[in-house]
Amino acid sequence: MTHHMISRIAVWLLAIVMIVFGIMHFMNPDALVVNVPMFLPGGMIWVYVVGIVFILVALAFIFNRYVAVAGYVLAGILILFVLMVHLPNWRNSGDPAMRQLAFVNLLKDTAIAAFALFIGSNAKNQHLYEWK
Repeated sequence: MTHHMISRIAVWLLAIVMIVFGIMHFMNPDALVVNVPMFLPGGMIWVYVVGIVFILVALAFIFNRYVAVAGYVLAGILILFVLMVHLPNWRNSGDPAMRQLAFVNLLKDTAIAAFALFIGSNAKNQHLYEWK
């Protein structure tokens, strides 16, 4: 396998994960709305907006269009999750199991954000994500 093919497979795997996450935002929004910070107006609207963003980012990765923008948008939203959801949940949870879950989610979203930044930073100059 060539470097380009491996890179493209990695981007597609992320796209599949993001589609699943996006669909989950529509299938069970009531379970996710509790994670929307109280200071944000709109509550449920944010659950749907994030679901749409995840799906649009995935489609950009799959169709190789606006990949840099999609990578930066995904990284930005995930970093916001880390700062506004997972970090407060980790700090404020009294239950050890919930604290550990918040920490795992913090690490997961940080890792995905890092990969999204890598995709975004490499998309314009190197054409790493085209099938050759």
